[in-house]
Amino acid sequence: MIKINNLTKVYKLGKKKMMELKTTNPEKIAVNGLSLETREGEIFGLLGPNGAGKTTTLRCVATLLKPTDGDVSVCGFDTVKQGADVRENICFLTNEIKLDTNFTADYMFKFFGELHGMTPEAIEKRQEELFTQFGINEFKDKKIEELSTGMKQKAAIAVSLVHDPKVVIFDEPTSGLDIITARVVTDYLKTLKEQGKTVIISTHIMSEAEKLCDRIAVIINGQKACEGTLPEILESTGADDLEEAFFRLYKQYNPEN
Repeated sequence: MIKINNLTKVYKLGKKKMMELKTTNPEKIAVNGLSLETREGEIFGLLGPNGAGKTTTLRCVATLLKPTDGDVSVCGFDTVKQGADVRENICFLTNEIKLDTNFTADYMFKFFGELHGMTPEAIEKRQEELFTQFGINEFKDKKIEELSTGMKQKAAIAVSLVHDPKVVIFDEPTSGLDIITARVVTDYLKTLKEQGKTVIISTHIMSEAEKLCDRIAVIINGQKACEGTLPEILESTGADDLEEAFFRLYKQYNPEN
């Protein structure tokens, strides 16, 4: 469903950013020759420390960024040449994308449903399903600015899924959520998998990846350090759990730390 072939993304740095990073190099390689392939009906996890290239990779998949080199396809569509077709088949949720605080969850859901060309009847049916699933009905008429962090996340997830996409891309889906809301989100990711959807998530929560993901790729310094099922990763690293496997891989790529 998602094919990433030798993806490389290089950012041009301004003088201010170069000073922040304490570097004289005007370029930063965020992703370096990354190749991955996800399958239909699986949850695929991207693990890595901050700055490893996880979010950049997902943004390239979601057509928000163009690769510097390599290519990405989703459902057979090239993310650069056929971006509109890709966007019809995906949803992309990240904490950096916020719903407009001046509107209600009900309004935002209908608005994005219309943007996707859905009929009022289809929007209503989908809203009933998702708002019930996430317990949104009780606050659907409140402005986004009045909602708690958990409520905002639930609303954002529902809005992103309005068009029932084949591929679901979530960047840190449970970041900042309380344990109850996080459980609601992870349970729904499992439901999406059961429906045959392809789900790709980035996370830094090892226990979450262990419980959720069918396969996992560890990205360090923009490169793929390891990929496989949890048993395969543990066997290849000689670790007892994913956290230990991660630190062993991290030390291999950063021997000075």
